[in-house]
Amino acid sequence: MRIAIYPGSFDPITIGHIDILKRALEVFDKIIVLVALNPDKKGRFTPEEKVEMIKEAIKDLDNVEVDMYDGLTVSYAKKHNAKHLIRGLRAVTDFEYEFKLAAANSYADNDIDMVFFMARNETSFINSSTVLALHDNGVDVSSLVPPSVMKYLKR
Repeated sequence: MRIAIYPGSFDPITIGHIDILKRALEVFDKIIVLVALNPDKKGRFTPEEKVEMIKEAIKDLDNVEVDMYDGLTVSYAKKHNAKHLIRGLRAVTDFEYEFKLAAANSYADNDIDMVFFMARNETSFINSSTVLALHDNGVDVSSLVPPSVMKYLKR
């Protein structure tokens, strides 16, 4: 069984994340969407809220689980027999960050590979921070996030 981990802060999850997840399901037998807990990153939503939003957003997808973890992602992957980490790329700036992350992950555990999915043109501008900034300034972001996220944003 090919198991992959899709880690991220997902603050909040967007349609871009969901698109990458669906495309990754064509490659992997099982994917664990992992809300990575980063004490240096102050998020809008609690880890528990993120997990709930993601679970509701992916409820119709088979072979996907959602979890949270506060250690090294490669350690989590090893514990769950996953050999791959899924990452999305939107632009050259993403590539530079992801290249460094891939090198660090390889140093920590050379058995874990990163698999990159390019964002589609229509989702390439979407990231969680942009969604929140647009929403906070009165822009309707309902086409950029799953309905589960809109419930939280409306609160």
